[in-house]
Amino acid sequence: MYRKVLKSKIHRIKVKNKNLNYEGSIEIDEDILKQADILPYEIVQVINLNTGARFETYAIEGEKGDCSLQGGAARLGEIGDELLIFSYELMDSESVEHHTPKIVYCSNT
Repeated sequence: MYRKVLKSKIHRIKVKNKNLNYEGSIEIDEDILKQADILPYEIVQVINLNTGARFETYAIEGEKGDCSLQGGAARLGEIGDELLIFSYELMDSESVEHHTPKIVYCSNT
């Protein structure tokens, strides 16, 4: 049996920019994406800690310190809001027992 488990989490990253006139995605500091093992165009779940909004989109690489809500996602947060970003993977039940997700803590990004 396969289970959907947390692969990685970006914890409390702050929104730095918004751009409604974009195709849609969340732009995140390239180094943070690498630390979290999230690839460009990978689907992510985003939770806005300030508003409670939850949405799914895809990640794209951004510049150092960047976290930008793009397209329709720009309506789901404001600059300064803190986000949790999750990525998941399918894993067989046996592997889940030994799995530890990657967690990247963002204190003031």
